Amino acid sequence: MKLSEIAKALNGKLTGDPDIEIKGVAEIKRAGEGDITFVTKERYLPELKYSRASAVILQDGLNSGVEKPYVLVKNPYLSLISLLEIFYPTYKNSKRIDSTASIKTKRIGRDVTIHPFVCIEDESEIGDEVILYPFTFVGKGSTIGKGSIIYSNVNIYHNVSIGERVIIHSGAVIGSDGFGFVRDDMGKNRKIPQIGNVVIEDDVEIGANVCIDRATLGSTVIKRGVKIDNLVQIAHNVVIGNNTVIAGQTGISGSCTIGANVIMGGQVGTADHLKIGDGVILAARSGVMGDIEEGLYSGLPAMKHILWKKIQVGLSKLPELIKRVRNLEKRLEELKNSGR
Repeated sequence: MKLSEIAKALNGKLTGDPDIEIKGVAEIKRAGEGDITFVTKERYLPELKYSRASAVILQDGLNSGVEKPYVLVKNPYLSLISLLEIFYPTYKNSKRIDSTASIKTKRIGRDVTIHPFVCIEDESEIGDEVILYPFTFVGKGSTIGKGSIIYSNVNIYHNVSIGERVIIHSGAVIGSDGFGFVRDDMGKNRKIPQIGNVVIEDDVEIGANVCIDRATLGSTVIKRGVKIDNLVQIAHNVVIGNNTVIAGQTGISGSCTIGANVIMGGQVGTADHLKIGDGVILAARSGVMGDIEEGLYSGLPAMKHILWKKIQVGLSKLPELIKRVRNLEKRLEELKNSGR
């Protein structure tokens, strides 16, 4: 593909030879002749001088002193998505149902691909253009919307509702029982029947080995555009707002409400029955113990990031402060014993 064609596809401004042939996309250090790379920040420009890439996609304003042919764009990351879709198209739907699949429902849409050893229970509904990879289980009464992709070994329990263009990666479990028990007079933990469901709206992506519990009553809801990384636990009756992003190993306790456009770093944890407002950013390993509103938070318990930084500075000085206090105590004791 010629560089001029790439510039046109990205709606970018080209400087350099428009007839350069581009064969692939690569990062700066690994790019070779025929590759196009990208730079989003000024600190990466020195690496570009040593890169063998034939051309580069640049953030608008970073082109000063760049000698390679380049295409200026407003958002290199969005441009990267377009490039990857051009050069590395995704797997095509084979539109075939394997004979080893166990299908008990008649509600199967058009152009569906069902791979070997998939199990679909009765009263379920599979929308048009859905792809189900091997050993996936779809429980009774569950629905999967148009264009969704469910990878191998995903377990979708009964009465789960999955929207359109949802991607669920291998090993995820959707709709398992919420962790609900009550201790009776004999000290035995009695299980609370979990009769609710899980609702996953359109354009959600769920990582590998994620667990999303069904509600005790009502629904656990993952709203439109949410992106969930691997190894995340979402408990019963949680509601997660539109376009929220959740990084790996995060755990969200029961009945929490997470707002829209929230960013949760890796290994974040929450107490139950709390509310996290729209636009909150939680740094990795934050522990949320109560309701919080918009802002950047860090630490355990989670606090405003600016306060957390001050505390960390104080902690770094703590050994020296302890030493000074002990010396002062020793000096006071000496003065006391001397009778002064």
